[in-house]
Amino acid sequence: MSPLVAPATPRTPRPAITLTAPPSNKRRRRGAARSSLRAIRAVRALFRSLPILNPACRFPGVIPRHGGGGGGAGGGPRGHDGHLSGASRTTGTLFGHRRARVTLAVQETPGSVPILLLELAMTTGRFMQEMGAEHLRVALECEKKPPGAGAGIGRTRLLDEPLWTAYVNGRKIGYAVRRDPTDDDLTVMQLLRTVSAGAGVLPADVVGAGAAPEGQEAGDLAYMRAHFDRVVGSRDSESFYMLNPDGNNGPELSIFFIRI
Repeated sequence: MSPLVAPATPRTPRPAITLTAPPSNKRRRRGAARSSLRAIRAVRALFRSLPILNPACRFPGVIPRHGGGGGGAGGGPRGHDGHLSGASRTTGTLFGHRRARVTLAVQETPGSVPILLLELAMTTGRFMQEMGAEHLRVALECEKKPPGAGAGIGRTRLLDEPLWTAYVNGRKIGYAVRRDPTDDDLTVMQLLRTVSAGAGVLPADVVGAGAAPEGQEAGDLAYMRAHFDRVVGSRDSESFYMLNPDGNNGPELSIFFIRI
């Protein structure tokens, strides 16, 4: 008698295994480049996306001033609040319509009349784009008049000089002109009197169109306000330093006045 043979059990086919090659270095570099580009575009779009603020309300965003361990760009040690030793505290405001020239206003307090109003030969939109750099340095130079060139030479305060050659990060942008405050300037300062530090946009129907380029609509007015450390080096040099919000990387905006 022949032995019994169990019927063969049908085998279940195994699923095919698909091998995926790891991403190449070239593909990873492309992804990193796209991420960097998106970050740059986000910074440049900052002032176009800021909300319109109600001028009657206090702007909530305040730039913190955490302590830095070492000396700052001003050459002196910083205290626990990041304040430069020997420097005086001032308020600086950069403002203007996007296609108009940016204006720098320096005040002793946020609610006081500006002690300096300077108009730079750069549009506000372009200046705010430059603020996306790691550090922004604005150098303003004026010529020192020789002795005997006129009455009162040597007594003119540095910030009273009327005309400056302006450089942004080492690149000449033209000139900066000191001017008296206009009614529109005083309106902006009045609207921002309760803002100690921050950035935002003021509606065009509130600030007026006096600073808009001729033949163009004014649009909203962008501003950035912060506390600055004012350091007087000599009769012919002064510096203003705005601390970086994280307090660790030195000033993110430095403004130098030099008479040469």
